[in-house]
Amino acid sequence: MSQPLAPRPLRIATCSLAGCFGCHMSLLDIDETLADLVDLVTFDRSPFTDIKTLSEDGIDIGLIEGGLCNHENVEVLRAFRARCRVLVAVGACAMYGGVPALRNGIPVAELMQTAYLAEGLHDPQLPRDPELPPLLDKVLPVHEVVPVDLTLPGCPPPADAFRALVLAELARRTPDIATELPLHARRFD
Repeated sequence: MSQPLAPRPLRIATCSLAGCFGCHMSLLDIDETLADLVDLVTFDRSPFTDIKTLSEDGIDIGLIEGGLCNHENVEVLRAFRARCRVLVAVGACAMYGGVPALRNGIPVAELMQTAYLAEGLHDPQLPRDPELPPLLDKVLPVHEVVPVDLTLPGCPPPADAFRALVLAELARRTPDIATELPLHARRFD
């Protein structure tokens, strides 16, 4: 009689768009919980692993931080969403556009002109490098481009929010972020 197969580790992938990377730093703040989870969780695409592509087998939890400020962000987000069973918008930028969205009241042409003139470039030709993706008319939150399953509010969300999310997913239940977090972590709801 053969032994039952052990459950495969939970696959987590992370991605940062237009943001400051603070949400990734908060994820690292779960400290010793990472060591406790080493046999239960694998990180796929993430700056933590330097893996830049997603597993062919799919992702259980996709953590997306940052808003969408350019066309490349939109392409990356759509590809990321297609591979994730659960997509989590992490932090104020992913949920609302955050600080990058402060530019939303300025037309893109004016924004570019002002930015490059401030840098001392007096050439009327702004950079037209194919490596620079065209800006969107405004910074968008993630849910305006793809469906989002869960959100972790905050700027950045507290480490406890990530811990609650991962532990709930390992238990195969939907996390109740509002009741599983200490009071200080819920003030951004």
